[in-house]
Amino acid sequence: MNMTLNIAVADDEPRMRDYYGEALTRMGHRVAFTAANGRELIDGCKTTRPDLIVTDIKMPEIDGIDAAVEIGKADTIPIILVSAYHDEELLCRAKAGQIFGFLVKPIKQDDLKAAIAIAMQRFDEFKTLRNEAGELRQALDDRKYIERAKGVLMKKAGLDEEEAFKRLRRIARDGNQKLIEVARMILKAEAAFEPATGTEKNPPDSKS
Repeated sequence: MNMTLNIAVADDEPRMRDYYGEALTRMGHRVAFTAANGRELIDGCKTTRPDLIVTDIKMPEIDGIDAAVEIGKADTIPIILVSAYHDEELLCRAKAGQIFGFLVKPIKQDDLKAAIAIAMQRFDEFKTLRNEAGELRQALDDRKYIERAKGVLMKKAGLDEEEAFKRLRRIARDGNQKLIEVARMILKAEAAFEPATGTEKNPPDSKS
């Protein structure tokens, strides 16, 4: 992605805030502001609207996930969450609507660059979906199905994420359908080809 973004950074470790500043500058982006906790991140977004947020999860006062939820009540800004480790509970909480990426420390510059590109691509897709859905809440709900349908296309057709979404859009356009309708159709088709369960393979004796 060859565009300059204004990116807000939140982390309670000063060395990480410095690292983001240096890495993002090398990538050609600008740091909109830095925050040491979730409260500072929320307040910063009220006065300076960034194009993207990169925030640690575990921070004092308000953590990154709760901050993302609070920010989402007032604005729609793509967010990349960062954690020092994989945690199933955190990953479940991280499924909030505006989370478009996830990184695990230590973070290499190439990983950060890739996460930013993917997050902005997914955000562009989300904006398309929101225009179609007509409201934010519906778009957030529909996104779950779109992501699953993309996953099916990526697996079955060997496509990358961007190409999978383009195929969804093409199918929707050619069939004069909404993206969510195509996504549901793909998911239903996948379910139809799943292996039968044991009870389906061995129906009860009709004479009993």
